[in-house]
Amino acid sequence: MNWTAFIVFLIFFLLVTVVGFLSANWRKGNLELLDEWGLGGRRFGTLITWFLLGGDLYTAYTFIAVPASMYAKGGLGFFAIPYTILIYPFIFVVFPRLWSVAKKHGYITAADFVRGRYGSSTLALAIAITGILATMPYIALQLVGMQAVLVAMGFSGTGLAGDLPLIVAFLVLAIYTYNSGLRAPAAIAVVKDLMIYVSVAAVVIYIPYKLGGFGPIFDAAEAKHHEAAIITPKMFAAYSTLALGSGLALFLYPHSLTGIFSSKSRDVIKRNAALLPAYSLALGVIALLGYMALAAGIKVTNPNDSIPQLFLHMFPDWFSGFVFAAIAIGALVPAAIMSIAAANLFTRNIYKEYINQNCTDKQEAKMAKMISLIVKLGALVFILLMNKQDAINLQLLGGIWILQTVPAVIVGLYTNWFNKSALLIGWIAGMGWGTYMAASTGYGNQYKLPFGLAEGTTIYSGLYALAVNLIVSLVLTIIFRAVGVKNGKDETNKSDYDFEEATTAS
Repeated sequence: MNWTAFIVFLIFFLLVTVVGFLSANWRKGNLELLDEWGLGGRRFGTLITWFLLGGDLYTAYTFIAVPASMYAKGGLGFFAIPYTILIYPFIFVVFPRLWSVAKKHGYITAADFVRGRYGSSTLALAIAITGILATMPYIALQLVGMQAVLVAMGFSGTGLAGDLPLIVAFLVLAIYTYNSGLRAPAAIAVVKDLMIYVSVAAVVIYIPYKLGGFGPIFDAAEAKHHEAAIITPKMFAAYSTLALGSGLALFLYPHSLTGIFSSKSRDVIKRNAALLPAYSLALGVIALLGYMALAAGIKVTNPNDSIPQLFLHMFPDWFSGFVFAAIAIGALVPAAIMSIAAANLFTRNIYKEYINQNCTDKQEAKMAKMISLIVKLGALVFILLMNKQDAINLQLLGGIWILQTVPAVIVGLYTNWFNKSALLIGWIAGMGWGTYMAASTGYGNQYKLPFGLAEGTTIYSGLYALAVNLIVSLVLTIIFRAVGVKNGKDETNKSDYDFEEATTAS
């Protein structure tokens, strides 16, 4: 055991635990209402939304997996940087429209919007199932990131003794999320992000200084990966489509949309689209940790262990404990938001739609709280009892799956021309083809172009599946319209997409 690192880690973990429980009284609202528990009353301003979305998107697994990919595979792992840059103009243009229509009609999930836009509970169910399926392995991967730092501090035993710290951490998370709802991760995100920025500042200054500058760092990467240390022309298609597809998918995840719905105004979303690239700058430094680990001579069998070992090798134990706490808290924040988002989907679009249509507001909130506990427990059991590679494979599938909601959700913000049945069949086609491509390539995220086009060129499977989805939806809509098949009733109107309450205008 590295007791110095662990004690520092424990101090900061206890700090955020206290913050998590006290946050129930922050901007106090009736937590027996789903709007208050699951969206913080839709009252988060620019600064809190910035911390919340940053904590939501830049997770513990990001801090571990992105540099681990650079360590193991080279320059292809750097795709995370352009996609987190591409996404923000997309947010600026598209998501104020979603916020407006959700605020006007009281939507809490993307599936709520689809239900209202197309008048189809079945299509909404498909969107809700997709969101839950894509979220579950994402929560599990936060545990992978937390486990990496626990192992680095010495919790490497087998059985209950080795798993107990992880179990305790997630039980504490479950309790204060149940108690405080979205307010808990929003408050903790402030602490987490400040710690991450301190860590990144130390990394970008101290480690290159100790290693003799960035020259030796990139020399070590070239020695390990040769030409793959940078993006070569034959990698352009794979790299660019992976970045584009990941960018489109990122804000379709339920936890990302929860951050959007909890904002108090359209302008808050626009300001955050302008401010959030600061995290991309930090991510660029984090990604280079993989190359720094190579230059520092870190040797590990599991690439995910390379970054914790780098910190232990380069920094005093007390500062390593501080960074490990930042990474672990970086697991708790998104895991909390993800479980809340999954609970919102189940409660609104499955429980209330199909199981108890006459449930009261109090029953609705209580069900969401219970489901948030079950979701966390499921992720914990998954990690403890199953192969971690299964979680990684499912998360790769999650990106492919969540992209299949683009036609109904993103296109739906601009037109309801598509027929609801065509969209459902297109969704089935995209989900099926995307899953097949992933499984047939050993859960890789690349697939060869069809019909012998550009022989040897691969593109991101998620975009390929989305193209199939869109083509099927388009063709079937034309056919259904030709034969007179009616669409569902649209409960929204054009002005709803620019709606802004006078009381929330900035």
